[in-house]
Amino acid sequence: MKATGVVRRIDDLGRIVIPKEIRKTLRIKEGDPLEIFTAKEGEIVLKKYSPIGELTQFAEEYAETLSKTTGHIAFITDKDTVIAVSGGSKKEYLEKNVSDELEQIMEDNEIYASNENNNKSVPITKNGENEKNTNAQVIYPIVSNGDTIGTVILLSKESNVKMNDVEKKLAQSAATFLGSQMEI
Repeated sequence: MKATGVVRRIDDLGRIVIPKEIRKTLRIKEGDPLEIFTAKEGEIVLKKYSPIGELTQFAEEYAETLSKTTGHIAFITDKDTVIAVSGGSKKEYLEKNVSDELEQIMEDNEIYASNENNNKSVPITKNGENEKNTNAQVIYPIVSNGDTIGTVILLSKESNVKMNDVEKKLAQSAATFLGSQMEI
């Protein structure tokens, strides 16, 4: 574990303040849920909580089904990372931070289809600049209890393919289904 050199005291209500630098680095915003647990040697660990992360195995299976059905690369993300990928390089995408552009799409609760925007695709991961201007793409937000908690993304494996209504409806169905699973 990395030492930060920051010491905080617990107040009379048992609260501590997480330093701004750490919140910024970990992209923790006001209202974000944190998981609290203890480690073997008495440490208290705070971890950013991902509600859709609870469905990781299910998301992997769903991504695999989407990929096989469409022939495209299928991704499922939470608000911070790619949690499932099928039909593409897991090493390149899995558990990588989502790009700022994808984060903004989630923030705006936007549905995105690249073939409506001059075939410019949104990079999926932070270091995914090489993904731009490549292939057709559909991004659909996963919404649970009115909040965007992730996305379903279909990305064409071929450069001259356009996404049509079938891919958009499949992404929408997957996102709606995953969102409803979080509400149960």
